Amino acid sequence: MNTAAKLSAYGAVLALAFGGAWAAGTAVGPFTTGVAAQGGHSGVGHAGGGDSHSGTVAGVTQDLPAGLASTRDGYTLTSTTTTITPGSIENFSFRIIGPDGNPVTRFDAEHDKRMHLIVVRRDTAGYEHLHPEMSPDGTWNVPMRLPLGGTYRVFADFVPTGGADQTLGLDVSAPGVFEPVAHAPSRIAEVDGYQVRLDGQLTAGRSSPLTLSVSKDGRPVTDLQPYLAAYGHLVALRTGDLAYLHVHPEGAPGDGRTPAGPEITFRAEVPSAGTYRLFLDFQHEGRVRTAEFTVDTGPADSRQAQPPSGDGHGSHG
Repeated sequence: MNTAAKLSAYGAVLALAFGGAWAAGTAVGPFTTGVAAQGGHSGVGHAGGGDSHSGTVAGVTQDLPAGLASTRDGYTLTSTTTTITPGSIENFSFRIIGPDGNPVTRFDAEHDKRMHLIVVRRDTAGYEHLHPEMSPDGTWNVPMRLPLGGTYRVFADFVPTGGADQTLGLDVSAPGVFEPVAHAPSRIAEVDGYQVRLDGQLTAGRSSPLTLSVSKDGRPVTDLQPYLAAYGHLVALRTGDLAYLHVHPEGAPGDGRTPAGPEITFRAEVPSAGTYRLFLDFQHEGRVRTAEFTVDTGPADSRQAQPPSGDGHGSHG
């Protein structure tokens, strides 16, 4: 092999090596500094508001938004299921391994369930909100259907007894043709004859009010039904890396002050500027439906650039 050919081959090897390192980094997601990223459950009424969790890179503590890693604070999400045939219903099983190396078997119920499992394709298509059942050995099982080919992100949202709320994520493949879906900006969603309007502005690093108004056939819906101890559940995902935020509304059914629609009010804090996909689960006439939105953040809050103090943990808001 002549000198030019040797240099060309060496350059190709370097390109592959650096390309692989870049792909591994983007799979985990970016570390952010300055703003305490909000993860897990949030919103008024959540006990203590939880903690902002941190990751460590080269000895420097950084804030890492929820759902970007399978291991955090000593807890690890593991699964024996790595692929599911698109369009079929197959069992998805997983465990949460605790700091002691054993499967966690004690969880606190959060909004009527000990485990919330969010499933979405990497382009944010095919969203599902599932509730697995746990066997005594700590193995969780749930029937899962991935409608299209591609890579899906699975988020386990839970509270281990005696610990802080956690959101861990891992990928599952659905072998088949992947046709990415583009999502245009949208603040009005149509689902099964219902129209849901989103009002309010997401602002990075600041708790922002969001109001979702539900109507059907042009008339406001004033008899929403409780679903998991609330009139609605909102999940926000940052496009690109799927940083995760699960928010619950202000007030609760039966508290004497929260109406059953048409408006559901949330407070949400997103970790950075960018585009977010929002998914609202609500129940009416005995059926749960999901409304989807695509929104950009507004101007950055000048107060957000304060670095975390002490141990790097911050408030969820």
